Amino acid sequence: MPAIRVMTYQANGCRGRDGRVDVDRVLDVIREGAPDLVALQRFEPGWGETLDTLGERLGLSWSGGERGTVLLSCYPLSNLRHHDLGGGADCLRADVDILGKRLHLFNVCLGAHPRLRQQQIVRLLGDELLGHPDLVCPTIVLGDFADCGWGIGNINLALTLRRARRPLWCGTYPSFLPLLGRDRVYLRGDIRVLESSILRWGPARHASSHLPLILTLQVRDPREYLRTPALGRNRMETAPG
Repeated sequence: MPAIRVMTYQANGCRGRDGRVDVDRVLDVIREGAPDLVALQRFEPGWGETLDTLGERLGLSWSGGERGTVLLSCYPLSNLRHHDLGGGADCLRADVDILGKRLHLFNVCLGAHPRLRQQQIVRLLGDELLGHPDLVCPTIVLGDFADCGWGIGNINLALTLRRARRPLWCGTYPSFLPLLGRDRVYLRGDIRVLESSILRWGPARHASSHLPLILTLQVRDPREYLRTPALGRNRMETAPG
């Protein structure tokens, strides 16, 4: 399966450091990152025309949930569902099909209050979402986790998922002085991180209060088949596996 570039970006309603709402700046940031798949958070709801414009100008299809949680992708998306995690947090769940292989995606935007975050993570890990028995394919969980990576809720995340490798200087918030790694990616299954980066300069410094995190991922098919030559009728055959 080919490598894919995945971006997670908290767009802050397209409101930049100067307080001005400018969709074009967000567009420039996404274009600079050249991702195959973008998980946007806090892209204000009701902006269907803006999303259409983004999709057309970037050559990506889009699907949006409530509270501005959006997915842009050059690959087909299916099984989209929005889940309210409580306390103003939400999750947009989808499947993406890449050359016949399927990935489960969870685009999340959590709240900053520690107690509420812990409850939101419990819901995220529950039977309706990450704990659902139908999740049999490799899984990517990405978005704004609204903290710096510590806390009880994150221990529960670490027990269920593995945190994707990030750049040595991993701060994404606030954009003018990125000290906190609020924007993160978690993985489950046979997914390898080939490269990770954070866009720190140019439009990204001004377009939002967050910087975008970009990962290049490769999903390896865990199925292996034992290839054997054709055998005669009167001999036993070796089964795959």
